[in-house]
Amino acid sequence: MKSKLIYESDGQRTYAVVMAAGDEAMSCLEQFAREVGLSAASLTAIGALRSAELAYFDWETKRYLPIPVEDQVEVASLIGDIAIGPDGKPAIHAHVVLGTRTGSAIAGHLKKANVRPTLEVIVTESPAHLCKRHDPASGLALIDPAT
Repeated sequence: MKSKLIYESDGQRTYAVVMAAGDEAMSCLEQFAREVGLSAASLTAIGALRSAELAYFDWETKRYLPIPVEDQVEVASLIGDIAIGPDGKPAIHAHVVLGTRTGSAIAGHLKKANVRPTLEVIVTESPAHLCKRHDPASGLALIDPAT
């Protein structure tokens, strides 16, 4: 993983984070967020993966159901946010749409992504901080704009 600060003004910073073949995307993003000290940011990305683990949140069971992806896929869209989690560390929440060789799409919550050949991520930090709080109805840690 390589990164570069590409814009900074009035407390807003924008970074390019570029991953190479063999990188695991979520762990790289978590490492980057800790190193830079991100507390409120949005992210977008394009690229390709050799495999991934997605998930679907089942409201009835309040559990994530795994969606394994064991093929080379294009990252058609990856969007997400970074906020401070209940543990005080940056927490990444990302959704992805992956395109297969037949043109069909697979989508879900991104858990793991094995990059091949690249993943190009643009991370835009906000000057305000965001925190996640436990939501009793869903059992999830959700952003609470009041904090």
